[in-house]
Amino acid sequence: MSERKVRVRFAPSPTGALHIGGVRTALYNYLFAKQHGGDLVFRIEDTDSNRFVPGAEEYIIESFRWLGIKFDEGVSFGGDKGPYRQSERREIYKEYVRRLIDDGKAYIAFDTPEELEAKRNEIKNFQYDAHTRLMMRNSLTLSKEEVNALIEDGQQYVVRFKIEPGQDVMVDDIIRGEVHIKSDILDDKVLYKSADELPTYHLANIVDDHLMEITHVIRGEEWLPSAPLHVLLYKAFGWADTMPRFAHLPLLLKPEGKGKLSKRDGDRLGFPVFPLEWHDPKTGEVSSGYRESGYFPEAVVNFLALLGWNPGTEQEIFTLDEMVEIFNLEKCSKAGAKFDYKKCQWFNHAYVLQKSAEEIAALFAPAVANNGIDESMERITEVVRMMKDRVTFVSELWGLCSFFFIAPYSYDEKTVKKRWKEYSAQQMTELKDVLAALEDFSVEAQEKAVMAWIGEKEYKLGDVMNAFRLCLVGEGKGPGMFDISAFLGKEETIKRIDAAIAALNTEA
Repeated sequence: MSERKVRVRFAPSPTGALHIGGVRTALYNYLFAKQHGGDLVFRIEDTDSNRFVPGAEEYIIESFRWLGIKFDEGVSFGGDKGPYRQSERREIYKEYVRRLIDDGKAYIAFDTPEELEAKRNEIKNFQYDAHTRLMMRNSLTLSKEEVNALIEDGQQYVVRFKIEPGQDVMVDDIIRGEVHIKSDILDDKVLYKSADELPTYHLANIVDDHLMEITHVIRGEEWLPSAPLHVLLYKAFGWADTMPRFAHLPLLLKPEGKGKLSKRDGDRLGFPVFPLEWHDPKTGEVSSGYRESGYFPEAVVNFLALLGWNPGTEQEIFTLDEMVEIFNLEKCSKAGAKFDYKKCQWFNHAYVLQKSAEEIAALFAPAVANNGIDESMERITEVVRMMKDRVTFVSELWGLCSFFFIAPYSYDEKTVKKRWKEYSAQQMTELKDVLAALEDFSVEAQEKAVMAWIGEKEYKLGDVMNAFRLCLVGEGKGPGMFDISAFLGKEETIKRIDAAIAALNTEA
């Protein structure tokens, strides 16, 4: 195993939007592959034709493009071990189904749904296995001639894996260690259905993983119960020496209460569970996505990486390259990871802080333009530099920063009641004269002159500055007052003071 090149795969089904848990699985596969100089294969598992949803495959590919998780080969990425879409591999699977039947390791079963239901009613906890298979209508109980006649007559059938009882099946799991299962508790799983001439998940995965030379299967905990069957299938084909090592990742759990994270949790608590916005073609329902909600892809990836894996340090902010460097599957938790969506918001804020004012300004500029403001990038960047540490999402900036571009046309009632005193109009008139006399309108020059005037008049600093803020902003928010007035310039600052005095005195 150590001499083989590491090859892992992410193999979603195109049955709808990509769940955020699937994104984490793909991310861990990516980190593991890159750390070992290996390849990440993108395979589409579309053998269940009844559940196929148009547009889902394209949605999944676009999600990873946005997240920056790159595949080395697979559907839409090329490679020499394709096709990578399971529905295009029918003939390949048929060959391996025949091999199992010929070797006596699988058999054909003709039982109808009604016959199976009758048997379930007859036998409590019925399971199609070594104890019951000889009671059923299959190639173990029918003659070869009867089997051939039924097939020629067009009878639908399935192929079941023949599991022998009394075996100790060991799954070598990187995260959970050795997991031992008695074969007696396993049923003879269906591997192939004649109805659509397609294999089930179990057979298709084993054949594909073998032919695509997959060395490690990193997937969600929910697939752990199928691992013993997959081990037995590898052995049945004589591929035990090339069997991949398994790693079953912990579940993503609800933010509140018990159980697995679901879309309902996101709807109830107001956070996305899909990377991109999803428009369900069947129901018309629109589900929110991290991209459209204003998250940076780096923040989402950083957040997900630490859900179930602990790097063993206090560091929380990692680039993708840094994660590749230190990622270790053996440090993944066995226990489920609570999906703390507020922590994801914290990560997004951290990335807002980390990005330059120029980067954020480029994202904020369209909002400024959409509000009818024709402003230079230099001025927008200046505003962002003052305000970006106050937001979690770029979309929040306009609500906090609009006063830099548009003079207030109303004044917050609570702030007026609290901050505008009977003497505020007089103080603001005097302040206006102090500012009008300045040739240098820089932050430093304003501060020096205004502080000297306040000291000379023995005014309360809070009274003056709170009323000044109300004049320029319309409410009690924003950065330092002289930062605001220096940005607005002398003419606009004086104009706003005059407007506030007139409006607030009229109200009084």
